[in-house]
Amino acid sequence: MYILGLSFFYHESAAALVKDGVLIAAAAEERFSRKKHDSGFPTQSVKFCLEEAGIGGKDLDFAVFYEKPFLKFERLLLSCISSFPSSYKLFRDSMLAFLSEKIWVKSIIANRVGVERNKVLFVPHHLSHAASAFYCSPYQEAAVLTLDGVGEWSCGGLGVGSGTKISLFKELRFPHSLGLLYSAFTDYLGFEVNDGEYKVMGMAPYGEPKYAEKIYNLLKVAQNGALKLDMNYFTFHKSPSQNVAKKFLDLFGPPRERGSHFFTPSSNYPIYFGEKPTNYEELAERNQYFADIAASIQKVTEEVILKMVNYLYNETKNENLVMAGGVTLNSVANGRVVQESPFSGIFIQPAAGDDGGALGAALYIYHHVLGEKRGFVMEHPYWGKAYTEKEIRKFLEDKEIKYKYISDVEDLAGWIASRLSKGEVIALFQGRFEWGPRALGNRSILADPRKEEMKDIVNVKIKFREPYRPFAPVVLEEKADEYFEDNFRDNYPAKFMLTVCQVRGDKKKVIPAVTHVDGSARPQTIDRGTNPLYRLILEKFEKIAGVPVLLNTSFNLKGEPIVASPENAYNTFTKSGIDHLILERFVISKNAV
Repeated sequence: MYILGLSFFYHESAAALVKDGVLIAAAAEERFSRKKHDSGFPTQSVKFCLEEAGIGGKDLDFAVFYEKPFLKFERLLLSCISSFPSSYKLFRDSMLAFLSEKIWVKSIIANRVGVERNKVLFVPHHLSHAASAFYCSPYQEAAVLTLDGVGEWSCGGLGVGSGTKISLFKELRFPHSLGLLYSAFTDYLGFEVNDGEYKVMGMAPYGEPKYAEKIYNLLKVAQNGALKLDMNYFTFHKSPSQNVAKKFLDLFGPPRERGSHFFTPSSNYPIYFGEKPTNYEELAERNQYFADIAASIQKVTEEVILKMVNYLYNETKNENLVMAGGVTLNSVANGRVVQESPFSGIFIQPAAGDDGGALGAALYIYHHVLGEKRGFVMEHPYWGKAYTEKEIRKFLEDKEIKYKYISDVEDLAGWIASRLSKGEVIALFQGRFEWGPRALGNRSILADPRKEEMKDIVNVKIKFREPYRPFAPVVLEEKADEYFEDNFRDNYPAKFMLTVCQVRGDKKKVIPAVTHVDGSARPQTIDRGTNPLYRLILEKFEKIAGVPVLLNTSFNLKGEPIVASPENAYNTFTKSGIDHLILERFVISKNAV
């Protein structure tokens, strides 16, 4: 039985194909379209998924959308009516979008996928999130937590999964959303909503949570984590472009200027920012205030999530927890859940945002609705498109690109490790690209973590991004405890780079390039069977450098999606300061080696 899951029209459009309950292929549309957070119909992702299975749209048993469009339309309509006339612009924009396209999802799917209309089904947004986590986890019984901005009406769900069934017994309901609260502060701090939340998380360690109590004035939080926002401080429920009200600005002051450089008295001022401003000290102090705000909203978010998971444990008495939804990409909060919650097993969907909802919708129909048994566990994230050596060779020769070919994997891994140990930066392109927003070894940029200056080298030469954003380490699974203060309970959050922990005191000076200003890191562990070349590079590097850790960051330039194809990879390579590009067994170097 083939079931295609789909998410689109909001952000992170994606398609995922399941055969008899087992994932065959999954991809976010942005990887193919090269449009970050692409919200359009996932034409190329659907094409890829069907081609991977060798089928056409007519062969599908079902095509499933990850939410209920009419319920979302109802929420927008009633929310706008309740706050009219101040919601006029939101009402106008929403009605135009829905009546012209968004409400006709069934017809759009049937026409573009080539599946019969009676085979197009719908699953509520947060059940799609819940299913994406529970049915991909190794647990037959688990507590379930979903958190995001908003789906139809729901902004979060608490429940249980048992066998093939999922039940959400409590929900956070719009507009009282933890995700929208965090996004409102993201906007206030000068970043783009649905893109800059991770920048707030990276900014937070440069500040102190001095204003957490002030933030608590904006909301009431129950012991079970349920929250109620004071909507006098917010406008996201009635404006298409503004998130906070005058009352919010009266409390916290003018917002940080969008696009302005962030630096504090304790951070550096990178050369790619240009010449230091004459009022540098004044600006640094002002930014310190914003860093303190970031630390405060991060602390509040963590505390609310911990209340929710502790309540879930007490209610369900289950030892396992699964999580999904965009808020559960907050790896610092996840780290506290791993360390401080009573759960012994934790699984977080690596594509926790709306892209993962496509997979969840397909699995929900197969297991919960049809009652089919489970036989799939997501042990790795590599579900995207791969390119054959024949395709890569043709690309290189058509473009007259010089390369050398290293056929033996041991030799290739040794060559890469040697170059990394000399301070050179390598882009690794191999196999199927990753599912979710993290680069986990198949579309990664690798560097030596032992040198403090490597942060600036990678930023200045390649990423051109904010210096306060940390780089992540990848570590041999069996050596993780030596370097990081994480109990790595069953390793799923760390396998997908979804949890932050402290670097051990004696190791902070050993791997400074992947240690954040507060001594933390977001490690990825790599086991013996998941990714042989990636693992082998680490092993070879340890033999040379004595450290089983590498700096791993996503293979892309600032503002671009992670690369998908050899052409994407080569374009990024030529536009950046990457020293060597590895396309499977093909090595392309900027200088003769």
